[in-house]
This record gives sequence, structure tokens and C-alpha cells, in this order.
Amino acid sequence: MKNNIKIQFLGAVETVTGSKYLIQTNDKNILVDCGMFQGLKKLRLLNWEPLPFNVAKIDMVLLTHGHLDHVGYLPRLVGEGFSGEIWGTEPTLDIAKVILEDSARIQEEDAERANAEGFSKHKPAKPLYDTKDVKKTLPLFRPKPLDKWIEIDKEIFCRFKYNSHIIGATFIELKIQNKILVFSGDIGRGNDLLMYPPQKPEVADVLFIESTYGDRLHPEHSEENLIEIINTAAKKQGTIIIPGFAVERIQMLMYLLWKLIKKRAIPNLPIYMDSPMGTTVLDVFAQYPSWHKLPMDDCKEMLKDIKQIRTIQETYKLAASGIPKIIIAASGMASGGRVLTYFVQYLGQPSATILLVGYQAEGTRGRALLEGAKEVKLYGKFFPVKAKIENVEGLSAHTDQKGLIDWMSGLKKKPEHIFIVHGEPQSADALRVKIKDVYGWDCEIPSLNEIIKINE
Repeated sequence: MKNNIKIQFLGAVETVTGSKYLIQTNDKNILVDCGMFQGLKKLRLLNWEPLPFNVAKIDMVLLTHGHLDHVGYLPRLVGEGFSGEIWGTEPTLDIAKVILEDSARIQEEDAERANAEGFSKHKPAKPLYDTKDVKKTLPLFRPKPLDKWIEIDKEIFCRFKYNSHIIGATFIELKIQNKILVFSGDIGRGNDLLMYPPQKPEVADVLFIESTYGDRLHPEHSEENLIEIINTAAKKQGTIIIPGFAVERIQMLMYLLWKLIKKRAIPNLPIYMDSPMGTTVLDVFAQYPSWHKLPMDDCKEMLKDIKQIRTIQETYKLAASGIPKIIIAASGMASGGRVLTYFVQYLGQPSATILLVGYQAEGTRGRALLEGAKEVKLYGKFFPVKAKIENVEGLSAHTDQKGLIDWMSGLKKKPEHIFIVHGEPQSADALRVKIKDVYGWDCEIPSLNEIIKINE
């Protein structure tokens, strides 16, 4: 019997967060990624709205990788009645566990603080999910190998392919009878310091391609720019704070800064890494050496030289210290995490430097600082911004427009449908124009909750 395919876009359309794509066939309902919305309030509120379908009827979830905007909604999904299996590569599921446990803990702490200090409109403030919800989710995880077609049922198979970006990241090929759907996930860079270059798809009847940096190219001299900014900041005898994504970017920054000090390109300032999750991710790197390029001997040496902050008491003590230093702390968009403790202390100090090194989504504090905000809201209060705000482009774990176009170059024929997702409107449209320019292929930019039917 002919398998009709229905696709519903439940997130990561006209924005970079909330990745969720529901694929419905005659017999199966498959969710690809299950991410949390972040950034603008109107997006965050979507996390609280019920999904527009019967969650209990979803058979399974396939994960491209472990970032919060791709896995962060899973405990909520389970709470709404999902009981199927969750598939991903082994490192992806290990990372997802770390991310979800951290997310639940932060939400619980934020709700507790909001209730104690009375700065939330909600009485009482509640987390989207808690650690108990995460504990109910983890038993559904099922690790799957790379490069092998795995049977879902007699007419549906899937395959996970290495995609750089972060440890465990893949793009997913979903074969439904004679159609192959390819979900790019987040595509990494060919010259990443820690990850190997991404594989490329060869066949895609339906292609879902991310467009985070669909409108720009990464600069070629990122390392030189980083060196210049740190040397300038060091002359002011102030503290340098780097908001970092706990998975892969923090590890990359640690390694890069350690190497720069070793070759005396920057001053030998004390470096602190303040992210319990970032520490755990280093353990994941050690567990899966074939997934990355970080030499374990270098890693051991680096960890001797870089101090890891473990307790919140150590965070407060370090924040109060007046010595010049470099602090790398999550989260990367300053949307939460311990970096906010350092912001409270240092945003108002002209000698301090806030160094942004990754993508800053709309509605995040990182984006506000990037756009020149004179004050930012932290814990219900406004703090003036007097610190120097710097930005080093080209250190992102996402590839740029050139990389996205190159990633498509392995396709042996034109896809029947190309959906541009996971990008703000300007980025998505710029990639649409570039694909038309280079390949002559038309693309579609879907809208939230839009349903597309294929094979009818």
C-alpha cells in the first residue's frame, strides 16, 4: 500500500530554537528532535502550550544531537503522555542526559528564587519540568550506531550520519518506502578545532536544512581577533568573562586559550571554567575518543592548568575576587547558568570585558549585549552595562553559508522538496536565494505548525 507522508513543522521555523518535526505515515508517527524554545518571550511561551496532536500516539523520537534546542522538550513530552523509544547515537544520549538534568535543575532553582524574591508574575512560579520528569524520560533512551540502516518497521528505516557540530551530532536519513527524508540537524564546520568534518548526504527526496548562518560567512582570522581582544582586555587589568555553550564550545575555548598561552600569544592569565555540565561533557569526550580530535594527553595537561569551579560557593568567591582572570561560564547566550553571577559582579565595571563567541538568538541577553544594550535584566533587576562588550565571530559550532552550500554538494539529484529551517527569517531567506543561485533549486520556508503532504 502506498505510504502517504504528512510533515508538521512544530519548531525551528523562522527561529533557531524549538526543533521538532512530526512525520506521520499510514502506520507510524515519528518525531525528529524535540527541542525547547528559547530567546524571545513569545517563543518561550510556546513551551507551555499543548502540542497540536495527540502526544500519546507518537511512536518514537529520533534525535540529531543533544543540544537543549533539540532535546529540551523531551521531559515535557513524556509528561504529556509519550511512552515510546528515543533514538540517538550513544554520545548524543549521554549529552542529552547531562543537558536535561541541568535544565531541570536550573528551572527548579529559578522558580525557587522567583518565589522567594517575588519577581515572577506567576504565583507560584513553576518549572516547565523538574528532575523527576527527567528521571522518567531517561529509561526511554536507546543508543544507535552510525552508518547503519535501522529498521523501524518493514517499510521505514533510519540511518545516523556523522555531522560534526558537537560530539554525537548526526544528520538523519529516514527512508519511507521509496522516499528518503534527510534532516540536517545542526551542521558542523569542516575546520573545527575538535570535530572531524561532517559527512554529506547523497540522496534526499525531501531535505530539511538548517540556516543558522545562512546569511553570512565566518571570518578567516577569528584566532587573530581573539588574541587581539584578550591582549587589549588584559592591559586594563580587568576580568574577561566568556559566556560559553557547555557542550563542545566550552571545551574548544579551553583548548584554544590553553594553546595560545602555551605559545605565548596571550598573557598567562589564570583561566577558570565554571560549568558543572562542561566538566561532565569533558568526561564524555574521554569516553568517545573516536568522535573527536582532542588529544587526551593535551586534555590532561590542559585540565592541570585550567581551574574547574565546582560549587556555587566557589562561584561567589571567584566573582568577588579582584585579580585579572579569564572566566568561561555557561550559558553561551547568557540566558541562564552561572555566567549570570559574574554578570551581576562585572557588567558595571569598565575594566571588565564580556567576550561573546557564539550565536546569540533573538531575545537573549547575549543578543541584547551584542546590539549595544545599556542595561540588562538579571534576577528581576536591571544592571547597567559599563564593561567592554566584544564579539569574535567564526568560533561557532555551526557552519556558515558556504559550508551549508558545500554540504549539499554530495546530492546526486535535485530533491523534490527543500525546507529551510532552524534560522531567523533573514538567514533562511538568504540561504534560499543562495541555493537557487548555485543549484537552481527552489526551496520552501515553512511556518509554525504548517502541514505538508507528500505522496498523496
